[in-house]
Amino acid sequence: MSATRSKSRSAARLAAVQALYQQDMEGTPLPRLLKEFHDHRLGATIEDDTYHEAERDFFDDVVTGADARRDEIDGLISDRLAEGWTLERLDRPMRAILRAGAYELIARPDVPVGSVISEYVDVAHAFYDRRESGFVNGLLDAIAKAARSEGGGPRPARA
Repeated sequence: MSATRSKSRSAARLAAVQALYQQDMEGTPLPRLLKEFHDHRLGATIEDDTYHEAERDFFDDVVTGADARRDEIDGLISDRLAEGWTLERLDRPMRAILRAGAYELIARPDVPVGSVISEYVDVAHAFYDRRESGFVNGLLDAIAKAARSEGGGPRPARA
């Protein structure tokens, strides 16, 4: 993968987490949410910072896929939380990071596990300290082991 494509995928992942967070906060309908991000957020300049152009198709896939498979993804996350913890106890940015990462692990076999995990750990660094980034790493690693193991776990949806 080229460095430019890698940067545009990283930008798409961060934008996807922001979109999923906004959807969780405001209940924004998916078509309106995607249009808003396409028109105003992807590759935009906000407060004099120009954001790297995000890979739009990848962004759309992560946001729509994580939304469409939310119940399945939430089950995968919930099953791996410590006893006494629920998905609702996690704050919204953390839920968005885990949902986006879990979606890629179960539905994007074209993306290597290590890339998915390290990218979402990087996204977590934008919001949290090291402890939470380690949590993202461990939880996504556990989902990856189930999702990408031979013969077991969820399979990608057929288009």
